[in-house]
Amino acid sequence: MKHSFVIALILASGFALTASAQTPSAAPAAMAKTAVIAFQSAVAQTNEGQRDLADIQKKFEPRTTELKALNEEIEKLQKDLQAQGATLSDADRASRAKIIEDKKKKLQRSAEDLRNDGNRELQQVLGDVGKKFYDVLVGYAKQQGYTVVLDAQDQQSNVLYAAESANISQAVIDLYNTKSGIPAPVAPAAKAPAAPKAPAAH
Repeated sequence: MKHSFVIALILASGFALTASAQTPSAAPAAMAKTAVIAFQSAVAQTNEGQRDLADIQKKFEPRTTELKALNEEIEKLQKDLQAQGATLSDADRASRAKIIEDKKKKLQRSAEDLRNDGNRELQQVLGDVGKKFYDVLVGYAKQQGYTVVLDAQDQQSNVLYAAESANISQAVIDLYNTKSGIPAPVAPAAKAPAAPKAPAAH
């Protein structure tokens, strides 16, 4: 399921939660069992995360459609001005240029408002799911005997390499989905191919 708009918001939001676990002081360093997880991506990939992100995208879809239409209108006005500029009076050119500039400012303000509103809701959703996901992660780590869990997606992470066997992202996602009881999002049904036309009778 692709959510290009919400994915862009995720990247812009800077949202991150770092998973951490206490390492028993009695355990020697050589015996430490370490795992890694892409925490932010894992939260977004849970059934609950996918559902809530899809809801955000649906909520903001009318505004994104409106912005797209305004942008197309501006592009058309600019092309018309370029094409007809030589035949217009100075007053007409100035008037049209001002209209375009005003619409550009409106587009910029609206886009900024959309980013801010989207980021706010995104942070809320991922924060709520992230807290619950973290609890499941800690329970899983303790059950599996991990003494350290590193967030490989955190920009401050020092993880330079981790074997795939150390990545517990999918395991925790599956466990979270089971505990939450939320079903996986249903993919949009593909349109059935059109029935072939019968050959014309001769």
